[in-house]
Amino acid sequence: MKKILVTGAHGQLGSELKVLSTKYTQFEWIFTDREELDLSNLDELASKLDILNPQIIINCAAHTAVDRAESEFELSDILNHQCVAIMAKWSAQNNCQFVHVSTDYVFDGTASVALKEEAITNPINVYGQTKLAGEIACIRENPDAIILRTSWVYSSFGANFVKTMSRLMQERDSLNVVNDQIGSPTYAADLAKAILVILSHPKWTAGIYNFSNEGEISWYEFALAIKEIGEFDCSISGIPSSAYPTPAKRPQYSLLDKSKIKNTFGVSVPHYKESLVQCMELLNKVLP
Repeated sequence: MKKILVTGAHGQLGSELKVLSTKYTQFEWIFTDREELDLSNLDELASKLDILNPQIIINCAAHTAVDRAESEFELSDILNHQCVAIMAKWSAQNNCQFVHVSTDYVFDGTASVALKEEAITNPINVYGQTKLAGEIACIRENPDAIILRTSWVYSSFGANFVKTMSRLMQERDSLNVVNDQIGSPTYAADLAKAILVILSHPKWTAGIYNFSNEGEISWYEFALAIKEIGEFDCSISGIPSSAYPTPAKRPQYSLLDKSKIKNTFGVSVPHYKESLVQCMELLNKVLP
């Protein structure tokens, strides 16, 4: 029985993998977060991995606070880059399959068509820079790894756009949402399923793969879909990014092309609205 180590277990993707793990009893699962496996303790990380001795590592952990990363470069670099290098190297030396989760923020947002995996990277914020450094280190230390780039992740777990919008639409009469950043959301449960499809596939094919839900929308259109599904009575207006300045610059266009993951592993990619309905139905069960 292969042992799977999941880092970032309390995050959105880690939590969704935990839900799914009960259906995949052919694996032994170890879920760790900062308390059980401190990825920022670089000196002890390899020896901790020796003790846990997994045959598969799914690295869901990251410093994902995009704006805070601008003033926390060192911590971002440790969690998004340096610890990835150590896990990738350990995996290569110990015959362990390594799945590392990355981001659309490795791109600069100047494209106008869905981005393929080989598109030129050029991050425009610290989060993207450190995540790209993590990808480069991962490939250098373990060319047999799989890197999954994703975007706009949300879930019934953790803090995210869907939960924030659902709450604000019940509290306020009107909201302004950025309408000039284009991409596609990712329901973390769908990404978790895609990872399990890859791990269950008869052939391990290393490389970088994109995964997000289908659809090409702005954050404003995403908010409109949340309003429609939640039947909220709140006025939503679209505004340019320039009207909502943030410490970290965001890519304006980061839609991901999913052809490679579909063709290589037979992963099915649901439309964003279909997945959004599922997530919001779950939220209705747990929220007042």
